[in-house]
Amino acid sequence: MRTIDLSGKTALITGVANQRSLAWAIGDALGEAGCQLAFTYQGERLHKNVTELAKKYPDAPILSCDVNSTEQIDGVFSAIEKRLGGRLDIMVHSIAFARKEDLEGDFRKTTRDGWRTAMEISAYSLVSLTKRAVPLMEKTGGSIMALSFLASQRVFHNYNVMGSAKAALEHAVRQLAFELGPKNIRVNTISAGPVNTLSARGIKGFSNMATLHREKAPLGRNIEPSEVGDAGLFLASPMSTGITGHTLYVDAGYNIMGI
Repeated sequence: MRTIDLSGKTALITGVANQRSLAWAIGDALGEAGCQLAFTYQGERLHKNVTELAKKYPDAPILSCDVNSTEQIDGVFSAIEKRLGGRLDIMVHSIAFARKEDLEGDFRKTTRDGWRTAMEISAYSLVSLTKRAVPLMEKTGGSIMALSFLASQRVFHNYNVMGSAKAALEHAVRQLAFELGPKNIRVNTISAGPVNTLSARGIKGFSNMATLHREKAPLGRNIEPSEVGDAGLFLASPMSTGITGHTLYVDAGYNIMGI
């Protein structure tokens, strides 16, 4: 039986909030496979959570990163270059934000600032982080993955501008996959079903969304974070070297359903 061994590989995991985070599920799966990890956190409120989780991997750098700050992003990659041996093999992008008032009510009332905020944090940040990751990946190749949701393609009540941001994110993944293919850097997306994460709790009616998903999905259930972790491990591994620019649905099959 073939197993995945990432010993000697390095990975940057962004967007961990707590133990239910999909970013943590992926990072933990990579760490269990022997990968050396680095984590970022956004704001002091989450610093304690990430630090506590990262105790499982005591050599992992824990770095502050507000993706609205060019200086902080540059600082993260400078630290990674020094502390991870000058190379990066894997990057996980799990960063998204929209103002609460732009997730509810009428989409047509989305403000210019609300649109810009959602797009810059949730989609442009992938471009910005990738730009800095490439010099650390291009010698040996790498795998970049982002986390999306089916609202990039379909309408979900109370998701509004975040659906637009996820659509932009998935386009960015395809564009980056095209540009970075010659460097043997693969870029993919995992589109996960609803999971009770910290960010999901900010969506009005999330429990109803999860219930509908469970009722309609071919597997008849919601997914577990560990299933997203396993998908991330696959995309980071040599078993997926022929896959790039792809959106991998980990949603118990919900995405195939009509009515």
